[in-house]
Amino acid sequence: MITLYYSPGACSLSPHIALCEAGLPFELRRVDLAAKKTDDGKDFLAVNADGYVPVLQLDDGQMLTEGPAIVQYIADRAPDKRLAPANGTLARYRLQSALNFISTELHKSFSPLFNKAASVDAKETARATLTARLGHLHDRLTGDFLVDDQFTVADGYLFTVLSWSPHVKFDLAAWPKLLAYQARIAARPAVQRALKEEGLA
Repeated sequence: MITLYYSPGACSLSPHIALCEAGLPFELRRVDLAAKKTDDGKDFLAVNADGYVPVLQLDDGQMLTEGPAIVQYIADRAPDKRLAPANGTLARYRLQSALNFISTELHKSFSPLFNKAASVDAKETARATLTARLGHLHDRLTGDFLVDDQFTVADGYLFTVLSWSPHVKFDLAAWPKLLAYQARIAARPAVQRALKEEGLA
């Protein structure tokens, strides 16, 4: 059985949502990121030397890291759920484009806001970047979902990143379509299951 190493509310929520949407059997292993310990007392650095989640341990014991790669692996394990378009199609490249945008332009821009050591200038720059990127995303969001009007793993990732906004006092009120999108994704049963399993709902 595959195992997801996670920390509640971190970016590992995205593959957790993907696993619930895919209907795959899995186990959860909670990680204390400060102590670098798993919930059974093991050294997390022995699992991932970089010390961060998510990590997906595959059926054969191999480890897969980096959220955008993990969620595509999960999607490809359950093709009937249509969590990712078929490999080699333009739609799949659009999905990868969306995942990369979320990862590099949104996820990384939130990071300084959580960092107590980050300077005021660094945080102001991050807020300005987020404001610009979310404005563009708001303008481009014309349907219910990010890719071809079908829920995909990119939606689970964007939902996860947007959910950090209240924790860093970043108000999304200027983008009503994003607020409606967030509520729409939150209402999905698989998303509710993942939130409950992480103690977030």
